[in-house]
Amino acid sequence: MVEKNKDSEKHSADISEEKLNALFELTKSINLNASIDELLGIYREILEEKLSIGRLMLLSYDAQWRCILSYGIPTDSLEFAFERAKGYSNLKEITQVHKDAWPEGFDLDIVVPVNHKDDALAFVFLGDLQEGKHGAGSALKHLPYIQTITNILVVAIENKKLAKENIHQTLLKHELDLAKEIQSILVPSVLPHTDELDVAAYYLPYHEISGDYYDFIPLNESEFAFCIADVSGKGVAAALLMSNFQASLHAQIEQTSSLTELVTRLNKNVMDTARGESFITFFIAKFNRLTQTLHYVNAGHYPPILFMENTVNMLKSGGPALGMLPEIPYLKEGIIAITPPASFLAYTDGITELENDQQEEFSIEKLRDLFISLTNAGLTAKQTNDRISSALATYKGRKKYLDDITLLCLRVLKRSQLPLFHQG
Repeated sequence: MVEKNKDSEKHSADISEEKLNALFELTKSINLNASIDELLGIYREILEEKLSIGRLMLLSYDAQWRCILSYGIPTDSLEFAFERAKGYSNLKEITQVHKDAWPEGFDLDIVVPVNHKDDALAFVFLGDLQEGKHGAGSALKHLPYIQTITNILVVAIENKKLAKENIHQTLLKHELDLAKEIQSILVPSVLPHTDELDVAAYYLPYHEISGDYYDFIPLNESEFAFCIADVSGKGVAAALLMSNFQASLHAQIEQTSSLTELVTRLNKNVMDTARGESFITFFIAKFNRLTQTLHYVNAGHYPPILFMENTVNMLKSGGPALGMLPEIPYLKEGIIAITPPASFLAYTDGITELENDQQEEFSIEKLRDLFISLTNAGLTAKQTNDRISSALATYKGRKKYLDDITLLCLRVLKRSQLPLFHQG
């Protein structure tokens, strides 16, 4: 009897040593940054070979429940069994499985939950607890141990996923920073501010990078062009499309003096690049300082405001937005004689569609009236933009900006005195 008890104690000690060695092997592999497949292989070896567990299905939560390991059960019925298993998602204790709820061939006996506080991390379903190396009764005694090593395994897998996600986020931030730097190069860093011409821009991206774009392009000693544009959508895709558009604009504007031809070419470029998935609203104007004539085309953009001789002119002439149609069916160029002093304001829809706490939009009318009052007060282009941006911040109240915001203000103060104005 004494000899039998000694054998039993030695047997229990051997089992405990094997369990500790298996736990050590698993944690060492985790510390050595073993892959998820390697960790699952070690886990399977512990349960199948050391603890004689004949059937297993391990479910883990990663946005949704999924099976990350199974053996000893029919794979062709796994999806159906998986749906059944999700019914145990609120389980807190080790529980016996109702066998009649499972497809033929599964024969699962026990479900072991792995929880963190009130959240379920994983469930391991066990069956065929063989009377093998340590006997079925011994296998049942190992359930707390199985729960522990499953917890260690699942947490390790989660940590690996979080580390991978952190690396991905770091790379994405690097890409965004690079895109932001490139985009800052695309817009002019210096705009004219002379006694003849006063130009200023205000730019507030909704994300780190924007789908809005403005530009001021000297063409020759007597002419310059200026524009504003807005890509449908937000974020990286919109910014990349706008970067391509800016490069195309600068290349094409040197090849033609016709704004309608320029817009037609740009439309083809947007169609080829965006493939119908995005479009660009675009306004471009060309001003001749000698003739004091403004030519413009509005391609689906909110109409810029021209205030001159105490009269408001909304610049609407043009056609549809770029990238909406393979061929532009109509395109009308607007021509206006400018009598200084004249003030011009272009803007994107993030301004006019900005809502307050009562879901009321700021609107074109409010922007127009504010612009007229600021112009009559004799404010500079920069001061005008600053006052409008302050008015927007006050108007939205507690609500957040939901779109990019861009303003381009231009004031023709007097007739040209060639040579070409200096920038400063």
